[in-house]
Amino acid sequence: VQLQASGGGLVQAGGSLRLSCAASGRTVSSYVMAWFRQAPGKEREFVAAISWSGGRKRYADSVKGRFTISGDNAKSTIYLQMNSLKPEDTAVYYCAAALGSSFMNEYNYWGQGTQVTVSS
Repeated sequence: VQLQASGGGLVQAGGSLRLSCAASGRTVSSYVMAWFRQAPGKEREFVAAISWSGGRKRYADSVKGRFTISGDNAKSTIYLQMNSLKPEDTAVYYCAAALGSSFMNEYNYWGQGTQVTVSS
């Protein structure tokens, strides 16, 4: 599966952005899809994930209540709506896919990153 992320940008603290990740190739329903992020000098961290089958979702504690992950099966696209953004949300955001239905499976497929910068 190939992943194409878009939607990053520069926003002031308290603002919103929506990221998109379009998947192509093998049937996306065979995968769980997720967003990760990596800030300068830090390790990559999990942000949110969604299962196409059953619509299960999972969030990192740091983004619960502010970020929402969703999916459009017809478009094979997932979204990350980010509200109430904070400077500490600044990072390169990556979408990823793992074969199967478990969020714990290894994410073997990655899109290119999209930069999100939140100014204070």
